[in-house]
Amino acid sequence: MDSDRECMDVDIVCVGFGPAAGGFLTKLAEAMSEECDGVPVLQSRVAEGMPLQVMCYERADDIGFGVSGVATRAKAIRESLPNLDPSEIPMAHPITDEKMLFLLDPVGASRRPASLRLAGKLASKLLHCEEQAVALPFIPKFLRKDDGLLFSIGQLNQWVGSQLMATGMVQVWPAMPVSEPLIDDDRVVGVRLCDQGTDKHGKPADGYMPGMDVRAALTVVADGPLGPVGQKLDEHFGLPEGYQAEQWAVGVKMVVDLPENCPLEAGTVLHTFGYPEPEIFGYLYVYPEGVASLGIFVPSWWDSPIRTGYRYLQHWMMHPYLYRYLEGGSMRSWGAKTLRESGRRGEPKLVGDGYARIGEGSGSTNILTNSGVDEAWATGVQLAEGVIELLRDEKPFSAEQLQRTYVARRRASWLEQEARVAERARDGFEHSFMRGMIGMGLSGLTSGKLNLSGRSRGREVQSFAEYFAGRIDVDELESIRAKAKAAGASLHDELMSRSGWPEIPYDGQLLVSHQDALLLGGKVQAPPGYADHIVMVDPAKCTHCEAALCVEMCSGQALSLAEDADGGVAFDREKCIHCGACVWSCSQAREDDPTRGNIELRAGAGGLHSAEN
Repeated sequence: MDSDRECMDVDIVCVGFGPAAGGFLTKLAEAMSEECDGVPVLQSRVAEGMPLQVMCYERADDIGFGVSGVATRAKAIRESLPNLDPSEIPMAHPITDEKMLFLLDPVGASRRPASLRLAGKLASKLLHCEEQAVALPFIPKFLRKDDGLLFSIGQLNQWVGSQLMATGMVQVWPAMPVSEPLIDDDRVVGVRLCDQGTDKHGKPADGYMPGMDVRAALTVVADGPLGPVGQKLDEHFGLPEGYQAEQWAVGVKMVVDLPENCPLEAGTVLHTFGYPEPEIFGYLYVYPEGVASLGIFVPSWWDSPIRTGYRYLQHWMMHPYLYRYLEGGSMRSWGAKTLRESGRRGEPKLVGDGYARIGEGSGSTNILTNSGVDEAWATGVQLAEGVIELLRDEKPFSAEQLQRTYVARRRASWLEQEARVAERARDGFEHSFMRGMIGMGLSGLTSGKLNLSGRSRGREVQSFAEYFAGRIDVDELESIRAKAKAAGASLHDELMSRSGWPEIPYDGQLLVSHQDALLLGGKVQAPPGYADHIVMVDPAKCTHCEAALCVEMCSGQALSLAEDADGGVAFDREKCIHCGACVWSCSQAREDDPTRGNIELRAGAGGLHSAEN
């Protein structure tokens, strides 16, 4: 421990506030409120006679700055909150109508294999086809959200946080990024908060203040798949045999005010696939008062070097089936988030001496049912139940005891059962889109007994020449590249236009430029005094990268090609929304670890201010 750092002792410290931490703290606070003869049943070991001292630190400036619309069965959430009234939570509503739509290509620019074009023709003749969309006659049971709930994750987090703070049992601190775990002889003994008053490289500057060390008997890690604490635990303790975390997706999303004449009712859920490219899935959820959440997911197994997610979102919105509901509406907020879609195979070491991991970073996302919020909440509740048992039995938070009380609960639950079914559900997508769809169906219908395999592409993507072979020759590609660079324009945008994708008819309300989305759909906050959180590990690698996927996939346009003579990539923290797309999409593997890219997401404050999306 540094002698000039302040230190505070608590019983439990939690890193990151999302659904997993919400489930953990809700269950724990309920037990902490119990008394026996006026004395707390769960007493603190650092403050005699007091209830447990529990602290939760969140990087974002508010606990409600989560990014996503959510359609969930809410099984675990309802079990924890049996008296839950969705009307108490802004934008929440029961799911009343759910449809799965295969979107045909109204533009003619989508890269569709012959098998998918044939499937589209057959489906449009045999099934109900409306506005170039085919509604599937049924949704497989493993995908349905029967009796489920719609949420805005930001509003849900705010509501849960307010309920927790009202109990007086736990403290939740936003705008307090955690830089690393404190490890003493292979035991996690707490966390260290980020240094403040530094330059962008982390060097002390005016007003320098070393981050506090918060020491605790138990550190609960809920900081997501790219969280700095989780990453450092993986580096220190290693990963389980067979661990795979190469499947991910980037979600680009909006919340919109629907036009007054929109007939869609609250509780409507639309799932889409097939357009703008076959690999891109989409959703539209309708909340009360004419508000909707919508978005697309760009997956890792799509080997295209063209991934301008924001533009693809607008083409998806303009599909005839969807645009008839959206035209005349306006954007309320906008955002993006990356998702780890490796599921059970992306599970790290869940426990060790002094720590436990919950939520998406613990591999809880179900890649077959396309759900993760309720699953993350469930892991938090399961850990809380194990922690309460250990506290009551006066047992230590050792790896052995946490394995017995938390991991054993998780392994025996519906969460584990469903995760095992989904474990190989998406392997087929590594081969082709059609193989992936068939593989998902087999996995779901046979409860995981039958699957289709596929070799993981890792960070492989096609070159521009390979992807555009037969459509754009090499000389023209170079000409387009030179033109884009001279104009400071997006190469991917130029190539999409050349490939037949029409320009977006901006209306200033719903269809706005990417830059305007940053201004209209949310405010990016990058407080001074912190080190940059996006770092190019080996800047020289960036100068040799052809696709520059990190630049094109950057949801906030915070990355750009450097204008200096050395080239490479420049980072503007004033635009970064902490979505992590650059980390996942970097195609340049590290020399010492081919599974990791050249971009690292470190601890940092700020991000997108948008409680709705």
